[in-house]
Amino acid sequence: MKLVILDRDGVINSDSDAYIKSPREWKPIPGSLEAIARLTQAGFHVVVATNQSGIGRGLFEMATLNSIHDKMHLAVGQAGGRIDAVFYCPHAQEADCNCRKPKPGLLEEIGRRFGMSLAGVPSVGDSLRDLQAAVAVGAQPVLVLTGKGAKTQRAGGLPAGTTVHADLSEAVKSIIK
Repeated sequence: MKLVILDRDGVINSDSDAYIKSPREWKPIPGSLEAIARLTQAGFHVVVATNQSGIGRGLFEMATLNSIHDKMHLAVGQAGGRIDAVFYCPHAQEADCNCRKPKPGLLEEIGRRFGMSLAGVPSVGDSLRDLQAAVAVGAQPVLVLTGKGAKTQRAGGLPAGTTVHADLSEAVKSIIK
């Protein structure tokens, strides 16, 4: 099975330091929906793995998160793509849970649910914690320079083997080859 793991905020849609708290605030990054469609059409299963501490912080409810994801699924579908599953961590950082990236729990759950090792699976993110979670499960860390990606690259300390791309569209070109 061909699988790709994508972070959400800063990779698929624009990020906000104030959190994406409503469907109205969810806005796709130009080219990201079409990039997901190219993955789908190339036979990849696309899975989103996202920290959503706004729930744990009380900034929005589960129903709102579901509405945001409904909007994302619809937009991807209209572009000809599909997101097979969305895995999220609803906990605030203080909860010290195993599912909040950079810890590997969220990605380990993806491997269990799909019944496969994540070794070499492209895992695309815009933050160091996305890349660290990928490395922890043997996935291929892929940094995009959208969202917090350029800041992440400037800070240095990227895991060995990280590939860097301007955006999801460029990353997908490399993934599909």
